[in-house]
Amino acid sequence: MKVLIVSLYHPELFRGGAQQVAYDLFNGLKMHPDIEPLFLAAVDPSFEALYKLGAQISGFDGRPGEYLFLSRGYDFLWHRATSPELKSSFAEFLEYTKPDVVHFHHFLFLGIDLLTITRRVLPKARIVFTFHEFIAICHANGHMLRPFDGSLCSRASPNRCHQCFPDLSPEHFFLRDAWFKKHLEAVDVFSVPSRFMIERYASWGVNPARIAHVTNGQPQYRTESFQPAKRSRTNRFGFFGQFVDNKGVWLLLEAVQELRQDGFTDFVIELNGDNLKYASQKRRQEFQDFMKEEEERPRAERNVFLNGSYAPDQLAQRMSRVDWCVVPSVWWEIFGLVISEAWMFGRPVIAANVGGPRERITHDKDGLLFEVASASSLAETIRRAATEYGLWERLSGGITPPATLETMTNGFLDLYRSGNRSLTAAQSPKSA
Repeated sequence: MKVLIVSLYHPELFRGGAQQVAYDLFNGLKMHPDIEPLFLAAVDPSFEALYKLGAQISGFDGRPGEYLFLSRGYDFLWHRATSPELKSSFAEFLEYTKPDVVHFHHFLFLGIDLLTITRRVLPKARIVFTFHEFIAICHANGHMLRPFDGSLCSRASPNRCHQCFPDLSPEHFFLRDAWFKKHLEAVDVFSVPSRFMIERYASWGVNPARIAHVTNGQPQYRTESFQPAKRSRTNRFGFFGQFVDNKGVWLLLEAVQELRQDGFTDFVIELNGDNLKYASQKRRQEFQDFMKEEEERPRAERNVFLNGSYAPDQLAQRMSRVDWCVVPSVWWEIFGLVISEAWMFGRPVIAANVGGPRERITHDKDGLLFEVASASSLAETIRRAATEYGLWERLSGGITPPATLETMTNGFLDLYRSGNRSLTAAQSPKSA
């Protein structure tokens, strides 16, 4: 069986959960001798050096089976590729490789219309689509956050979306809805990494019988040699991820300020990540101002340390420096790979009480949940974690090991091999 994995970005070019899952799956499929996996990752023109004159799709770094989709002229309003040459090259790529399964992990910088092109070129191929957010439903980057007040949104409609984007008419959103649903008709089976997404997409109009829950799994980054530092106090907290608005690093810094104002300073926050340049100007400036003031403090009086970006092979060293992982996302965080990474190293997670984290974390058993987008609630939770005797030991002991790469790979293989377009809950593949 030949399987083509289509991804937004290559994780070695741009870190992100969706592309990391897609690439891990590609590598997981390599372990099966009866599977021939291919990986096609979109890149945008900011990676100018990777673009070659006249090229539309190119190889990547000389690696067998890995290719780059050189996106250009992408239409963010309708999420489609505007280059006829690029679409033609994609069709030729499908005809040349002839995959039995085409598994889309995104359409950003690719185009939602590539689903229909795939169905036309490969009428007998099985098309699988994994939702990693809600872009098909929500024009606000798929975050379902209302731009005018930052509140969470639970449903889309032409009038509600017009309220968020007054320059776009309700009629536009009516047509947008029809446009996406038309191209999604080409998909045989959808998958989601968290169960709460099934209800969300079902209420939007996707037949729930065609949605399977396949959990995200990861390679084992923890080795037998991993030895966490022994500390008398468990007051070190780590943020791992992107410094963009919806991931909520700004909320964590607000919580730090509240704790200081209350006179509590017996804690350390370590920030691990990057991509601050993709944050809004307001949040980027707040972050830079905070860190400038922090770095001017004597080291012994600092609470926040910026460690910068990291690769998977650096995860063990970074995790050994903290006791807790904080996931302060202010949107419907879909899954949270960092939760799995933290649990892999026995670190309890402090996270907002919505979306994937709420589904995965059992409050007071293997982690702590706080009120989403509330700096005060997060500050109170940090204080409790840093001061309550025995709490860390109890929660760390309650952690169940996260799903492995093998679990995820087998779950998707079940989807690839299923001949039915519909999938009942009882038939849902390995969805632990």
